[in-house]
Amino acid sequence: MDVTGLLLRAGASRPHVMIAAMPGGTEVRLAAEAQLRCRGWPVALTPADADVLLVAGAAASDITEAVETAWAAVPAPRARAHATRPGEVTAALDTARAGLASAAGQRLTAAARAGSRAGRGNGGDQHGTGEHGEHAHRGGHDAGGHHPGNGGHDMAGHEAMSGAHHGHDMGQMEMPAGLPLAGRAADRDGLRLDELHVPLGPILPDWPAGLVVRLTLQGDVVQHAEADAVGVAADAGSFWAEPWRRVLAGEAVTTAVAARRRAAAHLDSLARFLAVAGWAGAATAACALRDDTLGNRPACTLGPAVRRFAARVARSRLLAWSTRGIGVLRPDDAAAAGADGQVPRATGDVTARYRRWCGDLADLTALLDDDSLLDSSVLAPPRGRAAGGQAPSAALLAVLPRLLKGAEFAAARLIVASLDPDLDELPAGVGAGHGG
Repeated sequence: MDVTGLLLRAGASRPHVMIAAMPGGTEVRLAAEAQLRCRGWPVALTPADADVLLVAGAAASDITEAVETAWAAVPAPRARAHATRPGEVTAALDTARAGLASAAGQRLTAAARAGSRAGRGNGGDQHGTGEHGEHAHRGGHDAGGHHPGNGGHDMAGHEAMSGAHHGHDMGQMEMPAGLPLAGRAADRDGLRLDELHVPLGPILPDWPAGLVVRLTLQGDVVQHAEADAVGVAADAGSFWAEPWRRVLAGEAVTTAVAARRRAAAHLDSLARFLAVAGWAGAATAACALRDDTLGNRPACTLGPAVRRFAARVARSRLLAWSTRGIGVLRPDDAAAAGADGQVPRATGDVTARYRRWCGDLADLTALLDDDSLLDSSVLAPPRGRAAGGQAPSAALLAVLPRLLKGAEFAAARLIVASLDPDLDELPAGVGAGHGG
């Protein structure tokens, strides 16, 4: 009896997939998320919890190392898939599942990993997934293939703010070369405390593709932050701003097309924000509505569903309580970061920003079947208009370090998610970094 083959086939029936979203790969990521929901395959939140690493989009040279680091941290049995276009996602996932179920394929993968480790001079497993830990992540799946600890809004919301262990606990993020050693530096009160340098990104679930944030922590407080963009593709263009680019090129675009794209962008941002905040059910609902919006669901049923969802999120007292006062952006902060006048929709705290998305969604439902020609001066792209030659997301990137400085570590990802910069708006090669 082929016990190994039997176990591999059983594990491959419902694999956990981590999506490594690349800059310029938004459409591929959306297709991958839709496929996973359709198949009922769980999304892995870290490489150590993944069976499959799916690279969504083309990987530029400056992000390849991050992809390889994530792949090295995926324990066996494992499979790697790559889709550069939405139409390739289905075949890529099918091939990955077949690879997981193949004993011969897994032996080849194991041999390649052994050769890679030997090439590093037998320096040990830097990623915490050595031979003794190859199967440790399986204990994180229950018999049905689900992740335990994925509680409802009440518990998960508190855990997100307190840093307790749950799906987005940043203490569980994989570090590129293992956990960095702490140094010492004077804190704001003049005391000498341990100083820890912690990078986030560029590959994380529910994270802007290509964003790298480097934090300097003392205790659980961010003392310094820098934000960079890596892997930005040449002339990729933002998927979410595509209708407005078509207008600039002289094409006729209806208001409904632009309104649906803007609404879908807000739903995508809300889905990622709610996932980070720990409200998994609402995040899933946002993804479904996003796909319905892009899929041209009739406005007569889509509009009411979007309004109900937006009202539900905006009225949540627990969510507001959990995020109030975090990541406050004042107009003078934007001016000091060189983004004065470009981020008015990002002012206020985290609560104000996600409620702004909700309010805009309610307004957009009136335009979902508007067949008049788009007037870009009336209806702007999701993240606003470029001003002074600077893309809106460049302004968001500029103010991010100032919002992170002084925040608690557990709040860092909420701040990023509430801004949700789209790095595809940036010109290729941008990544000099912003610090605060």
